[in-house]
Amino acid sequence: MAAPASAYKDRHFLAVIGDEDSVTGLLLAGIGHVTNPPDSQRNFLVVDKKTETSAIEAAFDSFTKTRKDIAILLINQHVAERIRERVDSFTDAFPAILEIPSKEHPYDPEKDSVMRRVRRLFGE
Repeated sequence: MAAPASAYKDRHFLAVIGDEDSVTGLLLAGIGHVTNPPDSQRNFLVVDKKTETSAIEAAFDSFTKTRKDIAILLINQHVAERIRERVDSFTDAFPAILEIPSKEHPYDPEKDSVMRRVRRLFGE
């Protein structure tokens, strides 16, 4: 059964949580957005080795629970591994969570939460 139009009609933006190269490339492609003041929220988070896991969790929660304008959340797979429990427990239709590779970390379908759900659905 499809979600009602009210569930997605105001969702216009992509969000990204990833390393500097991934975020920069997506920003150059035009996905960047900053909400109007006074809160001025960005739709991206650059993660490096010094980024606290709590900051990644806060951005993930903001993009998936608080902000109602995000349609798709792109997250580097190696970053998703740091918050795997949160990513795996997210089951809402919107925003869609897509794990993407990075330059330094290749894609591993065995770790992808969406691919694991598909395999379970087909009984593999």
